[in-house]
Amino acid sequence: MSGVLTACHLGPTPYREGLALQEGLARLRAESIAAGEAGPGDWLLFPDHPPVLTVGRGGSETSLRVTREALERLGIELVEVSRGGDITWHGPGQLVGYPIVDLARRGRDLHRFLRDLEEALIDALERWGVSARRAPGRTGVWAGEEKIASIGIAVRNWVSYHGFALNVAPDLEFFDLIHPCGLRGIHMTSVAARLGPRAPALGEVRREVAAMVGRRLGYRRVRWAAAGEVRSWVAGAAAVPVENTADSPAA
Repeated sequence: MSGVLTACHLGPTPYREGLALQEGLARLRAESIAAGEAGPGDWLLFPDHPPVLTVGRGGSETSLRVTREALERLGIELVEVSRGGDITWHGPGQLVGYPIVDLARRGRDLHRFLRDLEEALIDALERWGVSARRAPGRTGVWAGEEKIASIGIAVRNWVSYHGFALNVAPDLEFFDLIHPCGLRGIHMTSVAARLGPRAPALGEVRREVAAMVGRRLGYRRVRWAAAGEVRSWVAGAAAVPVENTADSPAA
């Protein structure tokens, strides 16, 4: 077992601020490993992003189903990022998780890391009776023939950043703006679409997912931290604007 995974609910977080936080934390993690120091340790960040589209290294304009002008009218930003994968949507009702993890201690096995994240989400969904699975050759998690979670990871100096997006109760019509993950003809689903009024609240899913990620990645325990702790670590590495924090994992 690998010690402690620190989880943090950042609360409402503009996408670019969340990106700066995770990049700063990943840089600090790599520097501490190289220096043989404890540093910030491994983290799992949970931001609440406003509606945004992100395009990974494998993406292109052809995965957009609307014009950039249409996105501007809707107030949706399009951001190119360094993770793997194609285009995806983030926004209210979706659980976004960014694991900042030392992969060198996990054998530098990115394939295994992706599969462990998928299995953690599958384990969490099972608690509420949502039957989910992996699809051979397709990163992410599926419920029946519909996709319920997307995963896109970046690695720098064998520290991971970016992460996963689990649809808990988002407005699924946002996915009509894109070919999700660059896949044609697929449909997205959510926990709420599957369970209706029996669906759990986002905070409940956040706690369960953190526990399952911790278990699948082999940590002894998951510790919850306030958002201010993340910002204090990153403050020495990059200037990140402080807008809001939501410190309780139950929020």
